[in-house]
Amino acid sequence: MPGTVELNASANGGAQQRRHLVIGGGPAGLTAGYYLAKRGEPVLIVEAEDQLGGIAKTVNEDGYRFDLGGHRFFTKAKEVDDMWHEVLDEEFLERPRMSRIYWNRKFLDYPLKGPDVIKKLGPVELTRAGLSYLKAAIFNKKGNEENFEQWVTNRFGKRLFDLFFKSYTEKVWGVPTNEIRAEWAAQRIKGLSFFSAAKAAFVGNRGNKIKSLIDKFNYPRYGPGQLWDAMAREIEARGGEVRLNATAEKIVIENGKVKHVIVNGEPIEPLHVISSLPLRNAVGIAEPSPGADVEAAAKGLRYRDFLTVGLVIDGEDLFPDNWIYIHEPDVRVGRIQNYRSWSPWMVPDESKACVGLEYFCFEGDDLWTMSDPDLVKLATKELAQLGLVDPSKVEKGYAVRVPKAYPMYDAEYSDRVDVIKGWLEGVENLHQVGRNGLHRYNNSDHSSLTAIRTVENICDGTHHDIWAVNAESAYHEVHEEPEQPYRNVPEPPSMEKPLADVGSKS
Repeated sequence: MPGTVELNASANGGAQQRRHLVIGGGPAGLTAGYYLAKRGEPVLIVEAEDQLGGIAKTVNEDGYRFDLGGHRFFTKAKEVDDMWHEVLDEEFLERPRMSRIYWNRKFLDYPLKGPDVIKKLGPVELTRAGLSYLKAAIFNKKGNEENFEQWVTNRFGKRLFDLFFKSYTEKVWGVPTNEIRAEWAAQRIKGLSFFSAAKAAFVGNRGNKIKSLIDKFNYPRYGPGQLWDAMAREIEARGGEVRLNATAEKIVIENGKVKHVIVNGEPIEPLHVISSLPLRNAVGIAEPSPGADVEAAAKGLRYRDFLTVGLVIDGEDLFPDNWIYIHEPDVRVGRIQNYRSWSPWMVPDESKACVGLEYFCFEGDDLWTMSDPDLVKLATKELAQLGLVDPSKVEKGYAVRVPKAYPMYDAEYSDRVDVIKGWLEGVENLHQVGRNGLHRYNNSDHSSLTAIRTVENICDGTHHDIWAVNAESAYHEVHEEPEQPYRNVPEPPSMEKPLADVGSKS
Protein backbone atom coordinates (compact mmCIF):
# COMPACT_ATOMS: atom_id res chain seq x y z
CA MET A 1 0.00 0.00 0.00
CA PRO A 2 1.47 3.43 -0.91
CA GLY A 3 2.83 5.50 1.96
CA THR A 4 3.25 2.61 4.38
CA VAL A 5 6.31 0.67 5.47
CA GLU A 6 6.83 -2.64 7.17
CA LEU A 7 9.44 -2.37 9.90
CA ASN A 8 11.13 -4.98 12.02
CA ALA A 9 9.34 -5.14 15.35
CA SER A 10 12.07 -7.23 16.98
CA ALA A 11 15.82 -7.26 17.33
CA ASN A 12 17.98 -8.60 14.55
CA GLY A 13 19.20 -11.33 16.86
CA GLY A 14 22.66 -12.20 18.12
CA ALA A 15 25.11 -10.10 20.09
CA GLN A 16 24.76 -6.39 19.49
CA GLN A 17 27.42 -3.70 19.73
CA ARG A 18 26.68 -0.79 22.01
CA ARG A 19 24.53 1.72 20.22
CA HIS A 20 22.90 5.05 20.77
CA LEU A 21 19.37 4.37 21.97
CA VAL A 22 16.54 6.66 20.88
CA ILE A 23 13.32 6.31 22.86
CA GLY A 24 10.29 7.40 20.84
CA GLY A 25 9.63 7.26 17.10
CA GLY A 26 8.05 10.68 16.67
CA PRO A 27 9.54 13.63 14.74
CA ALA A 28 12.26 14.30 17.34
CA GLY A 29 13.29 10.68 17.83
CA LEU A 30 13.38 9.86 14.12
CA THR A 31 15.33 13.03 13.36
CA ALA A 32 17.90 12.07 16.00
CA GLY A 33 18.16 8.56 14.56
CA TYR A 34 18.46 9.88 11.01
CA TYR A 35 21.26 12.31 11.85
CA LEU A 36 23.14 9.70 13.86
CA ALA A 37 22.82 7.13 11.06
CA LYS A 38 24.01 9.67 8.47
CA ARG A 39 27.17 10.09 10.55
CA GLY A 40 27.73 6.35 10.62
CA GLU A 41 26.85 6.11 14.31
CA PRO A 42 25.20 2.89 15.51
CA VAL A 43 21.62 3.63 16.55
CA LEU A 44 18.51 1.80 17.74
CA ILE A 45 15.10 3.51 17.86
CA VAL A 46 12.36 2.00 20.01
CA GLU A 47 8.72 3.04 19.64
CA ALA A 48 6.02 1.74 21.99
CA GLU A 49 3.20 1.94 19.45
CA ASP A 50 2.72 -0.11 16.31
CA GLN A 51 3.42 2.83 14.01
CA LEU A 52 5.75 5.81 13.83
CA GLY A 53 5.05 9.52 14.13
CA GLY A 54 3.96 10.02 17.74
CA ILE A 55 1.36 12.77 17.89
CA ALA A 56 2.26 13.62 14.26
CA LYS A 57 1.38 10.17 12.92
CA THR A 58 -1.09 9.44 10.12
CA VAL A 59 -3.83 6.99 11.01
CA ASN A 60 -5.07 4.76 8.17
CA GLU A 61 -8.58 3.33 8.47
CA ASP A 62 -9.88 1.40 5.46
CA GLY A 63 -7.68 3.51 3.19
CA TYR A 64 -8.87 6.82 4.67
CA ARG A 65 -5.94 8.71 6.17
CA PHE A 66 -6.27 11.01 9.17
CA ASP A 67 -3.69 13.66 10.04
CA LEU A 68 -4.04 14.20 13.79
CA GLY A 69 -3.93 17.92 14.34
CA GLY A 70 -2.95 18.98 10.84
CA HIS A 71 0.75 19.45 10.04
CA ARG A 72 1.81 22.07 7.53
CA PHE A 73 5.38 21.47 6.42
CA PHE A 74 6.72 25.00 6.50
CA THR A 75 9.64 26.16 8.63
CA LYS A 76 12.19 28.92 9.01
CA ALA A 77 14.77 26.32 10.07
CA LYS A 78 16.60 25.54 6.80
CA GLU A 79 18.24 22.41 8.20
CA VAL A 80 14.85 20.90 8.96
CA ASP A 81 13.39 21.87 5.58
CA ASP A 82 16.43 20.41 3.81
CA MET A 83 16.02 17.17 5.78
CA TRP A 84 12.34 16.84 4.86
CA HIS A 85 13.12 17.18 1.15
CA GLU A 86 16.20 15.01 1.35
CA VAL A 87 14.04 12.17 2.66
CA LEU A 88 10.82 12.66 0.67
CA ASP A 89 11.45 15.23 -2.03
CA GLU A 90 9.43 13.85 -4.96
CA GLU A 91 6.53 12.90 -2.69
CA PHE A 92 6.10 16.42 -1.29
CA LEU A 93 3.14 18.31 -2.72
CA GLU A 94 2.88 22.10 -2.71
CA ARG A 95 -0.53 22.83 -1.26
CA PRO A 96 -2.55 26.06 -0.97
CA ARG A 97 -3.19 27.23 2.57
CA MET A 98 -6.81 27.95 3.33
CA SER A 99 -8.35 28.25 6.77
CA ARG A 100 -11.46 30.14 7.73
CA ILE A 101 -13.53 30.93 10.78
CA TYR A 102 -16.99 29.39 10.83
CA TRP A 103 -19.47 31.61 12.66
CA ASN A 104 -23.22 31.88 12.47
CA ARG A 105 -23.24 29.52 9.46
CA LYS A 106 -20.90 31.84 7.60
CA PHE A 107 -17.27 31.42 6.57
CA LEU A 108 -15.00 34.37 7.39
CA ASP A 109 -11.67 34.50 5.62
CA TYR A 110 -8.58 33.97 7.75
CA PRO A 111 -6.36 35.96 7.49
CA LEU A 112 -9.19 38.42 7.91
CA LYS A 113 -10.07 40.57 4.92
CA GLY A 114 -11.78 43.85 5.70
CA PRO A 115 -14.46 43.70 2.97
CA ASP A 116 -15.24 40.07 3.79
CA VAL A 117 -15.74 40.82 7.50
CA ILE A 118 -18.01 43.78 6.68
CA LYS A 119 -20.06 41.70 4.25
CA LYS A 120 -20.41 38.62 6.49
CA LEU A 121 -21.23 40.48 9.70
CA GLY A 122 -23.87 42.60 8.00
CA PRO A 123 -24.85 46.16 8.90
CA VAL A 124 -26.64 45.38 12.19
CA GLU A 125 -23.88 43.21 13.69
CA LEU A 126 -21.19 45.53 12.35
CA THR A 127 -22.89 48.48 14.03
CA ARG A 128 -23.16 46.61 17.33
CA ALA A 129 -19.50 45.61 17.19
CA GLY A 130 -18.43 49.13 16.24
CA LEU A 131 -20.39 50.76 19.07
CA SER A 132 -19.07 48.18 21.52
CA TYR A 133 -15.51 48.88 20.36
CA LEU A 134 -15.97 52.65 20.72
CA LYS A 135 -17.42 52.21 24.21
CA ALA A 136 -14.41 50.14 25.26
CA ALA A 137 -11.98 52.61 23.72
CA ILE A 138 -13.55 55.55 25.56
CA PHE A 139 -14.50 54.12 28.94
CA ASN A 140 -12.40 51.00 29.61
CA LYS A 141 -9.07 51.53 31.37
CA LYS A 142 -6.31 49.33 30.06
CA GLY A 143 -3.41 47.86 32.03
CA ASN A 144 -4.98 46.44 35.19
CA GLU A 145 -6.87 43.50 33.72
CA GLU A 146 -6.98 40.26 35.72
CA ASN A 147 -8.18 37.86 33.04
CA PHE A 148 -8.39 37.15 29.32
CA GLU A 149 -11.99 38.31 29.01
CA GLN A 150 -11.22 41.71 30.52
CA TRP A 151 -8.06 42.16 28.46
CA VAL A 152 -9.73 41.42 25.12
CA THR A 153 -12.94 43.31 25.93
CA ASN A 154 -10.98 46.43 26.92
CA ARG A 155 -9.24 46.45 23.54
CA PHE A 156 -11.87 45.17 21.12
CA GLY A 157 -15.19 45.63 22.91
CA LYS A 158 -17.53 43.08 24.44
CA ARG A 159 -19.29 42.24 21.18
CA LEU A 160 -16.14 41.32 19.24
CA PHE A 161 -14.97 39.34 22.27
CA ASP A 162 -18.19 37.32 22.31
CA LEU A 163 -18.10 36.75 18.56
CA PHE A 164 -14.48 35.85 17.91
CA PHE A 165 -12.59 35.14 21.14
CA LYS A 166 -14.77 33.53 23.79
CA SER A 167 -16.03 30.23 22.39
CA TYR A 168 -12.92 28.92 20.66
CA THR A 169 -10.60 29.92 23.51
CA GLU A 170 -12.75 28.08 26.06
CA LYS A 171 -12.80 24.97 23.89
CA VAL A 172 -9.02 24.93 23.51
CA TRP A 173 -8.11 25.51 27.16
CA GLY A 174 -11.04 23.88 28.94
CA VAL A 175 -11.88 26.75 31.31
CA PRO A 176 -14.01 29.93 31.12
CA THR A 177 -12.21 32.93 29.67
CA ASN A 178 -12.38 34.71 33.04
CA GLU A 179 -10.14 31.91 34.35
CA ILE A 180 -7.39 32.63 31.78
CA ARG A 181 -4.74 35.15 32.74
CA ALA A 182 -4.58 38.59 31.12
CA GLU A 183 -0.78 38.23 30.70
CA TRP A 184 -1.33 35.23 28.47
CA ALA A 185 -3.74 37.21 26.28
CA ALA A 186 -1.21 40.02 25.98
CA GLN A 187 1.53 37.67 24.80
CA ARG A 188 -0.55 35.63 22.39
CA ILE A 189 -2.62 38.37 20.79
CA LYS A 190 0.20 40.83 20.25
CA GLY A 191 2.11 38.27 18.17
CA LEU A 192 -0.57 37.32 15.67
CA SER A 193 -4.22 36.87 16.34
CA PHE A 194 -6.38 39.91 15.60
CA PHE A 195 -3.69 42.58 15.09
CA SER A 196 -1.50 40.74 12.60
CA ALA A 197 -4.44 39.20 10.80
CA ALA A 198 -6.12 42.58 10.40
CA LYS A 199 -2.87 44.11 9.15
CA ALA A 200 -2.47 41.27 6.65
CA ALA A 201 -6.03 41.89 5.47
CA PHE A 202 -5.19 45.35 4.18
CA VAL A 203 -1.44 45.36 3.38
CA GLY A 204 -0.84 41.66 2.72
CA ASN A 205 1.53 39.14 4.25
CA ARG A 206 4.64 40.21 2.36
CA GLY A 207 7.27 37.50 2.10
CA ASN A 208 5.28 35.09 4.31
CA LYS A 209 6.93 36.68 7.36
CA ILE A 210 4.10 35.61 9.65
CA LYS A 211 4.41 31.86 9.94
CA SER A 212 0.74 31.20 10.66
CA LEU A 213 -0.35 33.25 7.64
CA ILE A 214 1.64 31.50 4.89
CA ASP A 215 -0.35 31.03 1.67
CA LYS A 216 1.18 27.69 0.64
CA PHE A 217 3.08 24.84 2.23
CA ASN A 218 4.51 21.41 1.51
CA TYR A 219 2.72 18.22 2.47
CA PRO A 220 3.52 14.52 1.95
CA ARG A 221 1.30 12.86 -0.62
CA TYR A 222 0.00 10.31 1.91
CA GLY A 223 0.22 12.47 5.03
CA PRO A 224 2.98 13.00 7.59
CA GLY A 225 3.24 9.28 8.31
CA GLN A 226 4.73 8.79 4.85
CA LEU A 227 7.68 11.00 5.86
CA TRP A 228 8.30 9.17 9.14
CA ASP A 229 8.16 5.76 7.43
CA ALA A 230 10.57 6.92 4.73
CA MET A 231 12.93 8.29 7.38
CA ALA A 232 12.87 4.94 9.17
CA ARG A 233 13.79 3.16 5.93
CA GLU A 234 16.71 5.58 5.47
CA ILE A 235 17.90 4.90 9.01
CA GLU A 236 17.82 1.15 8.46
CA ALA A 237 19.53 1.48 5.07
CA ARG A 238 22.42 3.16 6.90
CA GLY A 239 22.71 0.34 9.43
CA GLY A 240 20.37 1.61 12.14
CA GLU A 241 17.43 -0.31 13.57
CA VAL A 242 13.84 0.71 14.26
CA ARG A 243 11.68 -1.42 16.55
CA LEU A 244 7.93 -1.00 16.89
CA ASN A 245 5.84 -2.24 19.84
CA ALA A 246 8.98 -1.76 21.92
CA THR A 247 8.34 -0.19 25.32
CA ALA A 248 11.08 1.39 27.40
CA GLU A 249 10.24 0.09 30.89
CA LYS A 250 13.19 1.23 33.01
CA ILE A 251 16.11 3.62 32.66
CA VAL A 252 18.77 2.28 35.03
CA ILE A 253 21.32 4.88 36.12
CA GLU A 254 24.66 4.23 37.83
CA ASN A 255 27.43 6.69 38.66
CA GLY A 256 25.85 9.54 36.75
CA LYS A 257 25.28 7.59 33.52
CA VAL A 258 22.57 5.42 32.02
CA LYS A 259 23.89 1.87 32.48
CA HIS A 260 21.09 0.19 30.57
CA VAL A 261 17.48 0.60 29.49
CA ILE A 262 14.99 -2.23 29.85
CA VAL A 263 13.00 -2.53 26.59
CA ASN A 264 10.31 -5.24 26.55
CA GLY A 265 12.22 -7.01 29.31
CA GLU A 266 15.56 -6.85 27.46
CA PRO A 267 18.45 -4.81 28.95
CA ILE A 268 20.09 -2.59 26.32
CA GLU A 269 23.40 -0.93 27.22
CA PRO A 270 23.55 2.39 25.32
CA LEU A 271 26.26 4.82 24.38
CA HIS A 272 23.83 7.72 24.75
CA VAL A 273 20.06 7.81 25.30
CA ILE A 274 18.02 10.38 23.38
CA SER A 275 14.52 10.38 24.84
CA SER A 276 11.31 12.06 23.69
CA LEU A 277 9.41 10.55 26.60
CA PRO A 278 7.18 13.01 28.42
CA LEU A 279 9.22 14.35 31.34
CA ARG A 280 6.62 12.92 33.70
CA ASN A 281 7.20 9.41 32.34
CA ALA A 282 10.98 9.71 32.04
CA VAL A 283 11.17 10.45 35.77
CA GLY A 284 8.72 7.63 36.48
CA ILE A 285 10.80 4.88 34.84
CA ALA A 286 14.18 6.05 36.19
CA GLU A 287 15.90 3.65 38.57
CA PRO A 288 16.86 4.44 41.23
CA SER A 289 14.25 7.10 41.95
CA PRO A 290 15.50 10.61 41.18
CA GLY A 291 14.21 11.67 44.61
CA ALA A 292 11.02 12.96 46.16
CA ASP A 293 11.47 16.54 44.92
CA VAL A 294 11.98 15.45 41.30
CA GLU A 295 9.04 13.03 41.46
CA ALA A 296 6.83 15.74 42.94
CA ALA A 297 7.84 18.10 40.14
CA ALA A 298 7.04 15.46 37.53
CA LYS A 299 3.67 14.67 39.09
CA GLY A 300 2.76 18.34 38.85
CA LEU A 301 3.20 18.51 35.05
CA ARG A 302 -0.12 18.68 33.24
CA TYR A 303 -1.27 18.07 29.68
CA ARG A 304 -4.20 19.08 27.49
CA ASP A 305 -5.35 16.25 25.26
CA PHE A 306 -7.53 16.03 22.18
CA LEU A 307 -9.32 13.54 20.00
CA THR A 308 -10.28 13.42 16.36
CA VAL A 309 -13.47 11.90 14.98
CA GLY A 310 -13.05 11.09 11.29
CA LEU A 311 -16.25 10.86 9.26
CA VAL A 312 -16.64 9.44 5.77
CA ILE A 313 -19.44 11.24 3.92
CA ASP A 314 -21.18 10.38 0.68
CA GLY A 315 -20.81 13.30 -1.70
CA GLU A 316 -18.62 16.32 -2.33
CA ASP A 317 -16.27 18.03 0.11
CA LEU A 318 -18.06 20.16 2.69
CA PHE A 319 -15.62 23.04 2.25
CA PRO A 320 -12.33 23.65 0.39
CA ASP A 321 -10.28 24.68 3.46
CA ASN A 322 -7.52 22.64 5.12
CA TRP A 323 -9.50 23.26 8.29
CA ILE A 324 -12.08 25.62 9.72
CA TYR A 325 -12.19 27.08 13.24
CA ILE A 326 -15.58 26.64 14.87
CA HIS A 327 -16.61 29.79 16.73
CA GLU A 328 -20.02 28.45 17.68
CA PRO A 329 -20.69 28.06 21.43
CA ASP A 330 -23.48 25.49 21.00
CA VAL A 331 -21.20 22.70 19.76
CA ARG A 332 -18.14 21.16 21.42
CA VAL A 333 -16.06 20.68 18.27
CA GLY A 334 -13.24 23.21 18.01
CA ARG A 335 -11.88 22.65 14.53
CA ILE A 336 -12.78 20.57 11.46
CA GLN A 337 -10.26 19.30 8.91
CA ASN A 338 -10.98 18.45 5.29
CA TYR A 339 -8.43 15.76 4.48
CA ARG A 340 -8.72 15.99 0.69
CA SER A 341 -7.61 19.63 0.91
CA TRP A 342 -4.36 18.47 2.50
CA SER A 343 -3.83 15.90 -0.24
CA PRO A 344 -6.24 14.19 -2.65
CA TRP A 345 -4.43 10.93 -1.86
CA MET A 346 -5.68 11.03 1.75
CA VAL A 347 -9.18 10.04 0.52
CA PRO A 348 -9.29 6.84 -1.60
CA ASP A 349 -12.76 7.34 -3.10
CA GLU A 350 -13.42 10.43 -5.23
CA SER A 351 -17.15 10.14 -4.57
CA LYS A 352 -16.65 10.50 -0.80
CA ALA A 353 -15.72 13.38 1.46
CA CYS A 354 -13.68 12.82 4.62
CA VAL A 355 -13.48 15.25 7.51
CA GLY A 356 -11.97 15.17 10.98
CA LEU A 357 -13.73 16.88 13.89
CA GLU A 358 -11.26 17.85 16.61
CA TYR A 359 -12.28 17.99 20.25
CA PHE A 360 -9.99 19.43 22.93
CA CYS A 361 -10.33 17.56 26.20
CA PHE A 362 -8.57 16.13 29.25
CA GLU A 363 -7.65 12.47 29.36
CA GLY A 364 -10.27 10.84 31.58
CA ASP A 365 -13.04 13.43 31.14
CA ASP A 366 -16.47 12.78 29.64
CA LEU A 367 -15.36 13.29 26.04
CA TRP A 368 -12.25 11.15 26.43
CA THR A 369 -14.13 8.25 28.01
CA MET A 370 -17.07 8.35 25.59
CA SER A 371 -17.31 5.20 23.46
CA ASP A 372 -16.18 5.38 19.84
CA PRO A 373 -19.74 4.86 18.47
CA ASP A 374 -21.03 7.65 20.72
CA LEU A 375 -18.26 9.97 19.56
CA VAL A 376 -19.18 9.27 15.95
CA LYS A 377 -22.83 10.05 16.79
CA LEU A 378 -21.81 13.29 18.52
CA ALA A 379 -19.67 14.39 15.58
CA THR A 380 -22.42 13.57 13.10
CA LYS A 381 -24.98 15.48 15.15
CA GLU A 382 -22.73 18.54 15.45
CA LEU A 383 -21.95 18.60 11.72
CA ALA A 384 -25.69 18.65 11.08
CA GLN A 385 -26.24 21.27 13.79
CA LEU A 386 -23.68 23.50 12.07
CA GLY A 387 -25.55 23.09 8.80
CA LEU A 388 -22.58 21.49 7.07
CA VAL A 389 -24.05 18.10 6.14
CA ASP A 390 -27.20 16.03 6.05
CA PRO A 391 -26.55 13.37 8.74
CA SER A 392 -27.95 10.66 6.46
CA LYS A 393 -24.89 11.21 4.22
CA VAL A 394 -22.46 10.11 6.96
CA GLU A 395 -21.50 6.52 6.13
CA LYS A 396 -19.01 5.63 8.88
CA GLY A 397 -16.64 7.13 11.38
CA TYR A 398 -13.55 6.52 13.49
CA ALA A 399 -12.36 8.01 16.79
CA VAL A 400 -8.67 8.54 17.52
CA ARG A 401 -7.47 9.78 20.93
CA VAL A 402 -4.24 11.76 21.28
CA PRO A 403 -2.93 11.84 24.86
CA LYS A 404 -0.49 14.52 26.01
CA ALA A 405 -1.04 16.54 22.85
CA TYR A 406 -0.31 19.90 24.49
CA PRO A 407 2.00 20.40 27.49
CA MET A 408 0.19 22.80 29.79
CA TYR A 409 1.79 25.99 31.06
CA ASP A 410 0.60 26.75 34.57
CA ALA A 411 2.10 29.06 37.16
CA GLU A 412 4.50 26.42 38.51
CA TYR A 413 5.39 24.50 35.35
CA SER A 414 8.68 26.34 34.75
CA ASP A 415 9.87 25.73 38.31
CA ARG A 416 8.92 22.07 38.02
CA VAL A 417 10.79 21.69 34.74
CA ASP A 418 13.84 23.36 36.29
CA VAL A 419 13.87 20.76 39.08
CA ILE A 420 13.78 17.94 36.53
CA LYS A 421 16.45 19.66 34.40
CA GLY A 422 18.69 19.76 37.47
CA TRP A 423 18.38 15.98 37.82
CA LEU A 424 19.00 15.39 34.09
CA GLU A 425 22.16 17.47 34.19
CA GLY A 426 23.61 14.86 36.54
CA VAL A 427 23.09 12.06 33.99
CA GLU A 428 25.67 12.74 31.31
CA ASN A 429 24.40 10.43 28.57
CA LEU A 430 20.64 11.04 28.91
CA HIS A 431 19.18 13.71 26.62
CA GLN A 432 15.54 14.85 26.39
CA VAL A 433 14.20 16.19 23.07
CA GLY A 434 10.90 17.10 21.42
CA ARG A 435 7.60 18.57 22.53
CA ASN A 436 6.84 16.39 25.54
CA GLY A 437 10.48 15.57 26.13
CA LEU A 438 11.07 19.22 26.99
CA HIS A 439 7.50 20.03 28.06
CA ARG A 440 7.33 22.81 25.50
CA TYR A 441 4.37 23.39 23.19
CA ASN A 442 6.23 23.40 19.88
CA ASN A 443 5.70 22.20 16.33
CA SER A 444 7.37 19.26 14.59
CA ASP A 445 10.07 21.45 13.00
CA HIS A 446 11.04 22.72 16.45
CA SER A 447 11.05 19.15 17.79
CA SER A 448 13.33 18.04 14.95
CA LEU A 449 15.67 20.95 15.57
CA THR A 450 16.11 19.97 19.23
CA ALA A 451 17.16 16.50 18.01
CA ILE A 452 19.64 17.91 15.48
CA ARG A 453 21.29 20.06 18.15
CA THR A 454 21.41 17.10 20.54
CA VAL A 455 23.23 14.97 17.96
CA GLU A 456 25.72 17.81 17.48
CA ASN A 457 26.29 17.93 21.25
CA ILE A 458 26.94 14.18 21.34
CA CYS A 459 29.07 13.83 18.21
CA ASP A 460 30.79 17.22 17.91
CA GLY A 461 31.17 18.19 21.57
CA THR A 462 29.11 21.36 21.13
CA HIS A 463 27.20 22.81 24.06
CA HIS A 464 23.84 23.83 22.62
CA ASP A 465 21.22 24.57 25.25
CA ILE A 466 18.48 22.26 23.98
CA TRP A 467 15.87 23.85 26.24
CA ALA A 468 16.38 27.18 24.44
CA VAL A 469 16.23 25.94 20.84
CA ASN A 470 13.73 28.04 18.90
CA ALA A 471 12.65 27.05 15.40
CA GLU A 472 11.48 30.60 14.66
CA SER A 473 15.03 31.93 14.87
CA ALA A 474 16.72 28.66 13.83
CA TYR A 475 18.37 28.63 17.26
CA HIS A 476 17.90 30.87 20.27
CA GLU A 477 18.74 34.42 19.24
CA VAL A 478 15.16 35.26 20.21
CA HIS A 479 13.90 33.34 23.23
CA GLU A 480 10.85 34.24 25.25
CA GLU A 481 9.34 32.14 28.00
CA PRO A 482 5.69 31.47 27.21
CA GLU A 483 3.08 32.92 29.51
CA GLN A 484 0.91 30.34 31.23
CA PRO A 485 -2.82 30.80 30.54
CA TYR A 486 -4.50 29.63 33.74
CA ARG A 487 -5.46 31.68 36.78
CA ASN A 488 -6.52 28.50 38.60
CA VAL A 489 -4.94 25.50 36.94
CA PRO A 490 -7.32 22.59 36.17
CA GLU A 491 -6.71 19.19 37.75
CA PRO A 492 -7.09 16.69 34.87
CA PRO A 493 -8.08 13.14 35.88
CA SER A 494 -4.80 11.90 34.37
CA MET A 495 -2.92 13.62 37.23
CA GLU A 496 -3.83 10.65 39.40
CA LYS A 497 -2.07 8.16 37.11
CA PRO A 498 1.32 6.71 38.12
CA LEU A 499 4.36 8.57 36.78
CA ALA A 500 5.51 5.59 34.75
CA ASP A 501 2.14 5.01 33.07
CA VAL A 502 2.54 4.40 29.30
CA GLY A 503 6.23 5.02 29.87
CA SER A 504 7.55 5.02 26.34
CA LYS A 505 4.75 6.69 24.45
CA SER A 506 6.38 9.61 22.68
